[in-house]
Amino acid sequence: MDLLDKLSILADAAKYDVSCSSSGSSRKNTPGGIGNGARTGICHSWSDDGRCISLLKILFTNYCIYNCTYCINRAGNERPRAAFTPRELADLTINFYRRNYIEGLFLSSAVLRNPDYTMEQLLKTVRILRKEYKFNGYIHLKAIPGADLSLIFEAGKYADRMSVNIELPTRQSLKMLAPEKDFTAILTPMKNIGQAIRQNQEEKKKYRKAGPFVPAGQSTQLIVGASPETDYQVLKVSENLYGQFNMRRIYYSAYVPVNKDSILPALKSPPLLREHRLYQADWLLRFYKFRADELLSEEKPDFDLELDPKANWALRHLEYFPVEINKADYELLLRVPGIGVKSARRIVTARRNGSLSYYDLEKFGTVLKRARYFITCQGKYYGGIPIREDLVKSRLLSAGDRQQLSLFSQE
Repeated sequence: MDLLDKLSILADAAKYDVSCSSSGSSRKNTPGGIGNGARTGICHSWSDDGRCISLLKILFTNYCIYNCTYCINRAGNERPRAAFTPRELADLTINFYRRNYIEGLFLSSAVLRNPDYTMEQLLKTVRILRKEYKFNGYIHLKAIPGADLSLIFEAGKYADRMSVNIELPTRQSLKMLAPEKDFTAILTPMKNIGQAIRQNQEEKKKYRKAGPFVPAGQSTQLIVGASPETDYQVLKVSENLYGQFNMRRIYYSAYVPVNKDSILPALKSPPLLREHRLYQADWLLRFYKFRADELLSEEKPDFDLELDPKANWALRHLEYFPVEINKADYELLLRVPGIGVKSARRIVTARRNGSLSYYDLEKFGTVLKRARYFITCQGKYYGGIPIREDLVKSRLLSAGDRQQLSLFSQE
């Protein structure tokens, strides 16, 4: 098959995998090498310094031995199939880099022949890039569940980030929609990669010349909407993954109804707003010191699609409010809708020099159209309405309180 045909098929086949990011890499260029993995990112995304960056996001092959009900590349689908050789894909990556099309590579794959064979091909590809081409650009590599751990560990020496996609949140759903896959086979490499990352970090403290192992950490992907789990179940899984597997990031992918099967939900479109709420809740877990059990429960298992999870939590816990800006500790300030990590830090720092007024808060990045209903300044309340759930919710919705927590917002 013509190389351009392979590229077209396998780049298109990779679009359903969202678990790629380049944050956290510090791989520098070396004498005689090309590329720089530091501060680069995913296709058409943004680096820490605001640059738009890109990487080649592609599958090694979309031939697959599995017949997962939800997957476009499942064995039972009749669709164009292709596979690169390691040399082809390495050459393609370098040629794209030299033409300034990309700054790195996101490489995943369906399972061809068996997990070990597939992992060997991925390993050969990144080894050619690092050893022969001296490529120092960013590489995100998928670890294939079920492959020999020695192959995965070897690949980790060349990759900046690795990911093992858990896909479905529970064993029951995996058994229902992907019966050929083994939940333990997914968790085992995830656990071992996490342990190896921690071990490598300790070695680097003791030995300067200790080689890297997945320096940008590992990530995974959860599909939202293909199986019957509630938001609460999904969030509990995420919380456990962060706590137990040294996970750097979890990505949520709204299920795209690409296959017709009676066992799949009859969705007209992907549940994008639900995905959006889970990303916001994930942000609260990682940076705002919330727990999954605070945001949801078995009695209230799904997020309100009208309000973001933080505002929704505040409305259900009005006994904590209003918060006095000049006295509340940092952790309590983080619970106030409209006050983010940066603005909370600025408030705590600034009030050491004197009492803050309501009008000072805007300078620190506080979103007053939300925060005003939950705070007092110098003992004065500026919300203008009684602190009652129905009234405050109405005001928040009328103010357009639907923006997403992001890397670039104060909230």
